[in-house]
Amino acid sequence: MKYVFGPVSSKRLGQSLGVDLLPPKSCTWNCVYCQLGKTRKFVTERQEFFAREEILEEIREALERHKGLDWITFVGSGETMLYKGIGWLIAEVKKLTDIPVAVITNGSLLYLEEVREELLQADAVLPSLNAGSEALHNQIVRPAAGLTFRQHLEGLVAFRHEYQGRLWIEVMLLGGINDSDEALRDLAIVLKEINPDMVHLVLPTRPAPEQEVHLPSDERIERAIAILSEVTTVVNPLKGNMDLRNAPDMLEAITAIVSRHPVQQRELQKAIADCFPGENDKTAEVMKEMLATGRFKLVEHNGEPYWVMQS
Repeated sequence: MKYVFGPVSSKRLGQSLGVDLLPPKSCTWNCVYCQLGKTRKFVTERQEFFAREEILEEIREALERHKGLDWITFVGSGETMLYKGIGWLIAEVKKLTDIPVAVITNGSLLYLEEVREELLQADAVLPSLNAGSEALHNQIVRPAAGLTFRQHLEGLVAFRHEYQGRLWIEVMLLGGINDSDEALRDLAIVLKEINPDMVHLVLPTRPAPEQEVHLPSDERIERAIAILSEVTTVVNPLKGNMDLRNAPDMLEAITAIVSRHPVQQRELQKAIADCFPGENDKTAEVMKEMLATGRFKLVEHNGEPYWVMQS
């Protein structure tokens, strides 16, 4: 499938069917930690990159194929809300199924009334907020010209006032960058102003484009939870498991996931092993065949091998 991938699993969203609305990489930010790599050219104008009817048809087909889904998640190879017409897609998906809809976004376009309006029908919206100060915000996300921290914050506050669904803010915690007590207290101040339903701490576990990106220590993670919990509920998500058991074509399913983010090799090994219970040698054989296609290569990050697409 061109637009739909997964399901993938996480503590936050359980078994989630992903819908990618963008050509890679279309983004308003150039985050130091981005698993998609550097933003070579900023995109700030919203447009309908792909025909909405084609995307909806793929979602319809995937819903017939996959059972037991917990969420349908709109996400982009960049900034999701650059896709003009996502509101129509959310409304049409809700006509097809009772499965709740989530949207993962960096939140940089929430200052636009039309963007906020398109998101009102979503059951959960997960925007990013990684800093409580302009200087640190700019250091981490490196936004396109004209997109300011104040604008970002005001967009989040305005959306909170209008939105009745679940607002779950994602905070990427970076070792030595935004995990100091000072940075965390600044972040707590702006989170209190936004008043989200929950904060999800996320960690840079996948390969990043910049060498200064490191995992925070366990002590800093616990400190972040303690400080941010003073103003809102904080969840430190545990990684879920990829599920390939219903994939009609395993190679294409893995390609669809790896093309959107690096995949830890041991996570992939488990997902393949689950497809062949009792066949101990099958997993290694399948993985060898996958690598032999030339689509993938292995890279190391934090001592762990990851599968990424061949460039």
